[in-house]
Amino acid sequence: MKADKITNETQVFIDYLQENLCTATMVSKETGIEQKNITRYKRGLEKMYLLYVIEKKRCPITGFPAQWITTNPFMFPQNNKQLTLF
Repeated sequence: MKADKITNETQVFIDYLQENLCTATMVSKETGIEQKNITRYKRGLEKMYLLYVIEKKRCPITGFPAQWITTNPFMFPQNNKQLTLF
């Protein structure tokens, strides 16, 4: 049961970031996924080159500097490793 929840949350996280460029806090607020889980999913997807930090600027929710992330490959910088694998 727990594995299903992780799989489902990860897919919701990926799908949300396909359409949005935002911070982890923004994803958490919009999807209901706990921030600590988002942090774990984010790191795993970064290692697989499926998520990219586009920029670092202030989060509108927390007011602190934050990473703006996406899983949309069309937003990835041109020098990203994933885009040169094929």
